[in-house]
Amino acid sequence: MTDSARFQNRGALVLLCALLGTLCMMGSGQVRYSVPEELDKGSFVGNIAEDLGLEPQQLAGRGVRIVSRGRTELFALHARSGSLVTAGRIDREELCAQSAQCLVKFNILVEDKLKIFEVEVEVTDINDNAPDFLTQEMEIKIGELTSPGTDFPLKTAFDPDVGINSLQSYQLSHSDFFSLAMKSVSDGTKYPQLVLERALDREDKEVHQIVLVASDAGEPVHSGNLYIQVVVLDANDNPPVFTQPEYRVSVQENLPVGTRLLTVNATDPDEGFNAQVSYVLDKMPGKIAQMFSLNSVTGDISLLRNLDYEDAMFHEIKIEAVDGPGLLSRAKILVTVLDVNDNAPEITITSLTGSVPEETTPGREVALIHVHDRDSGQNGQVTVSVLGNMPFNLEKSIGQYYRLVTARSLDREQVPKYNITLRATDGGIPPQTTDTHISLQVTDTNDNPPAFTHASYSAFIQENNPRGASIFCVTAQDPDSTENAQVTYALTEETVQGSPLSTYVSINSDTGVLYALHSFDYEQVRDLQLQVTACDNGKPPLSSNVSLRLFILDQNDNVPEILYPTLPTDGSTGVELAPRSAEPGYLVTKVVAVDRDSGQNAWLSYRLLKASEPGLFSVGLHTGEVHTARALLDRDALKQSLVVAVQDHGQPPLSATVTLTVAIADSIPDVLADLGSLESPASPGDSDLTLYLVVAVAVVSCVFLAFVIVLLAVRLRRWHTSRLLQASAGELAGLPASHFVGVDGVQAFLQTYSHEVSLTADSRKSHLIFPQPNYADTLISQESCEKSEPLLVPQDFLEAKGETKLPQPGHIQS
Repeated sequence: MTDSARFQNRGALVLLCALLGTLCMMGSGQVRYSVPEELDKGSFVGNIAEDLGLEPQQLAGRGVRIVSRGRTELFALHARSGSLVTAGRIDREELCAQSAQCLVKFNILVEDKLKIFEVEVEVTDINDNAPDFLTQEMEIKIGELTSPGTDFPLKTAFDPDVGINSLQSYQLSHSDFFSLAMKSVSDGTKYPQLVLERALDREDKEVHQIVLVASDAGEPVHSGNLYIQVVVLDANDNPPVFTQPEYRVSVQENLPVGTRLLTVNATDPDEGFNAQVSYVLDKMPGKIAQMFSLNSVTGDISLLRNLDYEDAMFHEIKIEAVDGPGLLSRAKILVTVLDVNDNAPEITITSLTGSVPEETTPGREVALIHVHDRDSGQNGQVTVSVLGNMPFNLEKSIGQYYRLVTARSLDREQVPKYNITLRATDGGIPPQTTDTHISLQVTDTNDNPPAFTHASYSAFIQENNPRGASIFCVTAQDPDSTENAQVTYALTEETVQGSPLSTYVSINSDTGVLYALHSFDYEQVRDLQLQVTACDNGKPPLSSNVSLRLFILDQNDNVPEILYPTLPTDGSTGVELAPRSAEPGYLVTKVVAVDRDSGQNAWLSYRLLKASEPGLFSVGLHTGEVHTARALLDRDALKQSLVVAVQDHGQPPLSATVTLTVAIADSIPDVLADLGSLESPASPGDSDLTLYLVVAVAVVSCVFLAFVIVLLAVRLRRWHTSRLLQASAGELAGLPASHFVGVDGVQAFLQTYSHEVSLTADSRKSHLIFPQPNYADTLISQESCEKSEPLLVPQDFLEAKGETKLPQPGHIQS
């Protein structure tokens, strides 16, 4: 009920009590009122002024007041209205407790009349208190084996109100296991009791919650609740129960020792000691107890030893769960071991051939192998292959056997030995592999002829070499082995200038070293063309040929030969004419010389060694021309004697000298006259001067004829030599002009000089005419001397070695 409704009811009760109080006073002579409890302060109780026969405004004037002893004033007079009102909140239960009637008495004194009136106010009960239990909750413990019909006392409720506003009844909330019974005592008081209707099962329901409701009959009805918690006490009436009777687990075989496989769990619906479950392994035969451990508290199954799929694929473990008092249950664990790729394939060489001859036909069997893998399924499927780019194949045989055969012909010279690696790979993830190695020798057959290191060779040797000197060494390699690689050397028999080649050179059959059998002369033999044969000792033997060109290198072994002027046979000297009118630089004569050597050894230079009149004549260094160095003077002697030296450029240099006589005169008669005047009259040879001149002219003519013959012979020999060089495919371009400076000088001399000789009967009147010559140098220029041009060798020799310089005598170039 709300407070506003409660106040409205109280107001109605106040009016009712006031009327009743008035009636009471009128009937008995006392002032009596009745008011409900819990009125607000200042609530109207009764019209005390009217009941006392006084005017309301007279109450204060006549000294009307309430007189009471030992009690708190519950009421007060309202001076203006003359009414009796409440002085505060009035609680009936506080004033009168459980008394059926609650009366409050006090006196009202009228001082001016000295009268006192007795006033009695009855405080009536209202239902302002609900039944209340001393505690809100109550716990009752009942064993689950307690028999139905057993009752258990409950706490009672208290309601301070009286009458119908006090406690009237109890009611129990709905429960399938409990009911409410009322027990009466001797004073008639009834107490509630809880009665067990059905047997309890703690494992089904451990705690039961019920509510006891105490109610009054007031308006409105008030009630109080007592929350009862019934705790069912356990009894060991249940054994432990596994979550499943059979556990299945699949584990890989490579799990490490100590790995937990699974956890078993058994529950006991009991509690406390009755529910304390421990796990034990049932007695098992064999090695199972040594492979698995069971934690008695947690139920963890762990590995004590490594599993091996190849030993056992399945394990059965029996376990027990026991509670505190000893009730137990059993279960089993089925462990399936899963295969992992923990075994590498195995390769076994069943048979092996240690060697195979080269050039054998493809498909020749080398080895028979067998592969195996202890794993199963995909992990045990093995494939085998040959690593690298090897000329071998694997052919499947029976079961897991394979044949290793050659894929093509072998060549020992390329690969004499094969280290074959076979790799077996299984199908696991990741795959495992095993390698095995096979060593195979390739035996030799004579399938390779000896091969020279170059397609052709060229060698050089100085002339005048000692007999038996080593010239050159040819080498042929045979890639075969043993006797198939033993090479012997021989020279193909040929002729050189009508003589057998074997008379010139020989070759060591074992080493390939060429030896000279006699001393070579460059002026006779310039080169030799040889052919060397290399043959192995195989069966049948194989051979190859190579050409060798031997070049003879020139030495400075020839002294320069003076062709002009020639020495007279009668011991006299030739005479050259120089007119007195000759200007400086006038060509008097020319010394012509040749050298049979070649190259630098044939390069000639001229110098004036001695002169009767120094400074009068000069000699060209390279031309040999004798010129006047200054103008001739009258004081100069008619006859001048010059000594000219001719020297080559060899090492060491060789030289020759010639003496020239130069007559200074304008004409032959002058020469003769001057010569006659110079000679002593007593000389017996003066009369024979004409004879000398005739002899001199004849000698000059013979020399001229000899020069022509020599020139033709030299030209013919050069032509023949060039044809021979062209026929040998050698592209020998020909020696430089400097190599034949002697011959060319003669030719130049013959082309530039001619003589006319006119003789008269009188020898003193003989007349020699020397036409003015058109001359050319017979030696190469100084510039060409400084640049030594090498002897040209066949082009293929140079290309074979990439060299351009000629070696020194005794060295080779190929």
